[in-house]
Amino acid sequence: MDDQSQDNDPDAELRASLAALRQAHADLDAAVRALEGLPQPDQLRVARLKKQKLGLRDQIASIDNRLTPDIIA
Repeated sequence: MDDQSQDNDPDAELRASLAALRQAHADLDAAVRALEGLPQPDQLRVARLKKQKLGLRDQIASIDNRLTPDIIA
């Protein structure tokens, strides 16, 4: 992005990171489903991918919280 569009949206970088993290999470989810669909899935590899997914989910939640304003009703 250019500097002027970033001036208009200070959260543009966070939104881009969020989109990339969500895509990575979806890719890992597809990989886990594919491995689990095998006749003899590699359980260690599946467990590692699931752990990565959890880490991504935490990062996604953190960025979501930064982008969502705290409004007390």
